[in-house]
Amino acid sequence: MGSLLDKGPTLCRSIAPDPESIGVTPCRIIGAVAVLQRVGTALGVGIGAGAAGIGWFYSTVLLDPTPRPEYPELVVASDATSIVLAATRLTSQPGTWGLRWPEGLAAVGPVTGTRPGAVVRSRLGGPIPAPGTAVQLDTVPFDPDPGAVGLAFADVEIATEVGPCPAWEVPAAGASRADTWVVLVHGRGGSRREALRVLPTLHARGFSALAITYRNDVEAPRSPDGHYHLGDTEWTDLEAGVRHAVAHGARRIVLFGWSMGGAIIGAFLDRSPLAAQVAAVVWDAPLVDWRATLRQQARNRRLPPGLTPLATTFASRRIGIDFDRFDLLRHPPTVRPPTLLIHSTEDTAVPVGPSRALAAAAPTLDWPMQYIEVLGVEHTGSWNAAPAAYEQALDQFLLAVLR
Repeated sequence: MGSLLDKGPTLCRSIAPDPESIGVTPCRIIGAVAVLQRVGTALGVGIGAGAAGIGWFYSTVLLDPTPRPEYPELVVASDATSIVLAATRLTSQPGTWGLRWPEGLAAVGPVTGTRPGAVVRSRLGGPIPAPGTAVQLDTVPFDPDPGAVGLAFADVEIATEVGPCPAWEVPAAGASRADTWVVLVHGRGGSRREALRVLPTLHARGFSALAITYRNDVEAPRSPDGHYHLGDTEWTDLEAGVRHAVAHGARRIVLFGWSMGGAIIGAFLDRSPLAAQVAAVVWDAPLVDWRATLRQQARNRRLPPGLTPLATTFASRRIGIDFDRFDLLRHPPTVRPPTLLIHSTEDTAVPVGPSRALAAAAPTLDWPMQYIEVLGVEHTGSWNAAPAAYEQALDQFLLAVLR
């Protein structure tokens, strides 16, 4: 494909920025025999039962919404201006990040130096973690709500079929674009904090914004069976959010989703009668092919490739999902508004390949799409790699399609 990849955390356009010229350049003695057959059959049953058990366990991990925070990184040294972290693939990523531990959140900037086995990052704000603190790199360096990025907001509740889901409503800065609402949808296991990175840009452009929660979020009601449904039911919670925006003056809707938020938006565009009001979509590391993502997740867990179909079969039976509907290349949604699709090349959670394939096929799907790749960062870290360039690309896209 014809991407403009080069070194460094720059945004890399794979197509022309003009939404009217969308496209991507295509860049396995008889008694003794009987005994062996019986042994082989018993062994096969044992292997089959073990595979089934692993498949069931994998589907349980996939569907379980229980938060399990991990703090895999280590603070080596710290002071008012810098934080030194044990060097890993994650702590060496470029850009601006949050640094979270159970008692706090700091903001750190780019790597400014190295030490043996360690990287030095500038400290941008927040408390100073003590040496020896176990931390995690957080894609959101702000806490806890839009007030942290200087925005006035209201806590509202969205009436969904499972109960009230809290949301942040950020009013428009002026009247000129106040009737365009951006509804923001976080990913699996995430939170509406993901929206804090882009809310200032949206606000500065005069849009109203609604950062929603959905079933099984820590702050929201549980689903009836206590499982994630991977977008297959969560889209109705998004629909409730869009309905709230329309009831409060929205005439045009922009949907903005990260990771599984992309799958939720895709299901909404395919199934909701309100989808016709969507004027644009922004996807960051979207999940546009569940099977491809599950294969990647199985590799991450060092599971044999043949177990992924078994796990998807179990998941499908347990929650009733049709995974074919979540392969947007082969089953694009009914409504296909102009879409900005951003994905990082180093994403090991949701592979970049399906995004590339979808963008390449977009012209044949009658789907206006602009595609941008970002180098050097993990899942949903594109803003973190280059905040200013990311915000500029977002701003230009919205200005072009929302005239």
